[in-house]
Amino acid sequence: MAVQTIPITAPAPTLSAQFFRVLPGVALLFGIGLFGKLLEHTFAHLRTVYPSIPFPHIEYVLWAILLGLAVSNTIGVASFFRAGVATYELWLKLGIVLVGARFLLQDILHIGGLSLALVAVELILSLSTMHLLGRIFRLPPKLTSLLAIGSSVCGVTAIMAARGAIEPEEEDTSTAIAAILTLGAIALFTFPAIGHALHMSQQGYGMWAGLAVDNTAESLVTGALYGEEAGRWTVLAKTARSGFLGFVVLAYAVYWSSRGLAPDVEHKGVFLWRKFPKFILGFIALSILATAGFFTHAQLTSLANLSKWAFLPAFAGVGLRTNLRDLTRQGWRPLIVGILGEIAIALITLGLVYVSYSYGVAR
Repeated sequence: MAVQTIPITAPAPTLSAQFFRVLPGVALLFGIGLFGKLLEHTFAHLRTVYPSIPFPHIEYVLWAILLGLAVSNTIGVASFFRAGVATYELWLKLGIVLVGARFLLQDILHIGGLSLALVAVELILSLSTMHLLGRIFRLPPKLTSLLAIGSSVCGVTAIMAARGAIEPEEEDTSTAIAAILTLGAIALFTFPAIGHALHMSQQGYGMWAGLAVDNTAESLVTGALYGEEAGRWTVLAKTARSGFLGFVVLAYAVYWSSRGLAPDVEHKGVFLWRKFPKFILGFIALSILATAGFFTHAQLTSLANLSKWAFLPAFAGVGLRTNLRDLTRQGWRPLIVGILGEIAIALITLGLVYVSYSYGVAR
């Protein structure tokens, strides 16, 4: 008589077990972020004490990314820290939600009209340009789709949202993520220099950084490096851009499922809700409360400070998650496609934003 065995499943980890599992990585994120702030203050002090020596003027957000990059691309991130490091997107979204309290509702509505049209143009440009270059350089079709999705909406978040919908090869996913993160790192140095050379306004530059830089964290840093006001407009533009995530991923899911190469999408409304970035709702909710006068001036100041503390580990996580060695898995063609596509998108959106915000077409 055959004996039926019942598989024993491991019990779900308790809340305390999950907390202690992510604690080392979270501590690493905050440690790198705080070390970045220490370096910023140290070099600022040295520039005051020794004005004749050209000490670098680097803000803590960039220090945090550079330190993270140094760790991830030299000694690497040990498995002990990875669960906590992966929470960097949670901190990033929390920071964006808290920034919502700094916008009145009319500011959010101001993203409409011409600004929303710029977002639509960026989406069309990114998708069409990446697919054209993907065909020219003969990239795998699903890798091309991932690069197009990542460049059009919100970088790594969009790629991860599309991974389960179109079922690409794991190698395609890692390559696309590495390319997007590398291009974001390049933008940190090139965009502010271009903005200053063209004497762009804070609002115009912020819109450009929100439109042209793919990954959300790098986009926000690129805006913040130009100025506080530019950083606010980058958040607004990037948030509006992220709102299209569900629609873009749904379109690709339907396309690949129609070819029998991805799961069928049975309930499109449910799919859209699952893929919609929920942090946008929190961002809008805080803006509505701020518009209604729900917060005092002191409370708004506290929320602004909390957003900066939330961004601190988020920016450190960007560097820790960027491993340049991943680019070599499928050669240099994906990076070349990404670079050429990003240059085209950046130049066209720069032209549109520069005209709109420098000559009074937009307020």
